[in-house]
Amino acid sequence: MEKEGQVRIPAGCAISGIFCKDGRRISGGKIIDSIALMHDRSNGLGGGFAGYGIYPENKDSYAFHVFYDSQKAKEECEHFLDHHFDLVNLSKIPIRRHPRITNEPLIWRYFVNPLPTRLRESQLDEREYVVRCVMRINTQIHGAYVFSSGKNMGVFKAVGYPEDVGEFYRLDEYSGYCWTAHGRYPTNTPGWWGGAHPFALLDYSIVHNGEISSYDANRRYIEMYGYKCNLLTDTEVITYIIDYLNRRQGLTMQEVASVIAAPFWGTIEHRPEPERSQLAYLRNTFASLLITGPFSILVGFSGGLMALNDRLKLRSLVAAEKDETVYIASEESAIRRIQPELDRIWAPRGGEPLIFHLNEGVEC
Repeated sequence: MEKEGQVRIPAGCAISGIFCKDGRRISGGKIIDSIALMHDRSNGLGGGFAGYGIYPENKDSYAFHVFYDSQKAKEECEHFLDHHFDLVNLSKIPIRRHPRITNEPLIWRYFVNPLPTRLRESQLDEREYVVRCVMRINTQIHGAYVFSSGKNMGVFKAVGYPEDVGEFYRLDEYSGYCWTAHGRYPTNTPGWWGGAHPFALLDYSIVHNGEISSYDANRRYIEMYGYKCNLLTDTEVITYIIDYLNRRQGLTMQEVASVIAAPFWGTIEHRPEPERSQLAYLRNTFASLLITGPFSILVGFSGGLMALNDRLKLRSLVAAEKDETVYIASEESAIRRIQPELDRIWAPRGGEPLIFHLNEGVEC
């Protein structure tokens, strides 16, 4: 008889998200309740959350969340940080011991700003400087992994069921205008702390249900631009693709979606101009960044949230609205668990992005 945790379910994994367009900050306990209802879509090998607007007191500093395998790795990383950043504050990330969360690494949080002299010497803009520093830590300091590096946001993840992970990190004590969550059922990659979702870089965070059959092509392309995929999970590459297209290439989130879930050529041919030419340009220019295989993803970013299915809608995704709040999840029940009465509920089409922003005038 197969035991729990040994079964492989290709359609597994669960995602959930909450976004308050009016900037209202809600407790992380809400997203825990939502993802907990989809317990059976996970197997305890990975769970995690991303929250936005959770650090208002330090909103102008980059919040680095870091896993360490050893004290030596911590000392080496902190030496690097001290020489490249002004450390505003540092501390262990508060946790609540949990019987089902074990073998945890050292988990620390740093609020940092690039040192002006180092930034000038690098001749890079601030965000690119931060990205390169994160990549350097994650690839050159053995046993150190920066798993969150945005402003006024943070990722919290571990090996475990998501509801246990949320309790472990005391997320009920945080509040934010946007939350995403993931319960993992790894099918082709190992379950480990660094490989749990969300994956994040700067303020971009990704939770993903599915598999990326185009991973090798996507990885080879993106690594030409300085990104390194070394976390043993295919989802990592989506994060870097979105950072590259949105931040470095200046594409809108709508255009990003038209690259990673590009319409079929037959569909493009029937679109009116100038949309047809634009879609053809994006598909030709960024052909190697088309993501194939079944997927549904939530993309968190400062001031916004995007939900997207693959073109054939091979993974479930449901969206709903109530007043100024948007809810997205793998199952309708996970939405109604936290908001039974809804103004609207629907299932987006394959390849159709849902993109939400804070209302005009609302600051994140």
